[in-house]
Amino acid sequence: MLSSVNQSFVNQSLPRADELPCSDDTPVDNEDQNLLPNLLLLLLTHLWSDRMDWYFGVDMAVYHTTGPSPLVPIVPDGFLSLGVERKKGGKSRRSYVLWEEQSIPPILVLEMVSHQPGDEYTKKMDIYARLGVLYYVIYNPEFWQRDRHQPFEVYKLDAGTYRLQIGEPYWMPEVGLGVGRYQGQLGGLDQEMLTWYDTHGNRHLSAEEQERQRTEQERQRVERLEAYLRSQGIDPDQLLG
Repeated sequence: MLSSVNQSFVNQSLPRADELPCSDDTPVDNEDQNLLPNLLLLLLTHLWSDRMDWYFGVDMAVYHTTGPSPLVPIVPDGFLSLGVERKKGGKSRRSYVLWEEQSIPPILVLEMVSHQPGDEYTKKMDIYARLGVLYYVIYNPEFWQRDRHQPFEVYKLDAGTYRLQIGEPYWMPEVGLGVGRYQGQLGGLDQEMLTWYDTHGNRHLSAEEQERQRTEQERQRVERLEAYLRSQGIDPDQLLG
């Protein structure tokens, strides 16, 4: 639930989601700001394909009543809400409007620091604390020294204040996932990415990675069987023939 509500809005007729812009029209200044949150979303659709009680938004306006106006949203690079519909009324959301979501704020918000500092460590942090966002993740791989922070930080809300957490990947029991970085390949290029982890610190694999893993395990099984047959004086190629 929201940690505080601007009382001037309580008796107002708040706008409907279809009356509100879906974003603030501020362009991202690097491709990873869209790419990495979408990779988190894609993996989540695989991991939680049988669950209909969550929503992950990317570069989407979050409208709330804790600021000066309910018409002014905060737009995270990515956010996760639990206990809400995957499809709002069976339709895709244009924005996330808290007064139409049972006042359920995101449980996790991701902000990626870009070339131009965007108040990730100050103003935005204060807004998310007022909203009651439990976990605030700041990813800053390029400008962390400029900002005097670490490249990857997870903050947890404690009595209205964000406390920097220790450990990576960081396990979030309320979410049922861990979050952290890993070095992998994407489109043939080496790249650091964000991803989800299990309670043991193992990286969750995508559907494609799982299929490649099964294929490799089957290949190894066949090779072991062929090696055993040859050790018994049997030519496996003759059996297949």
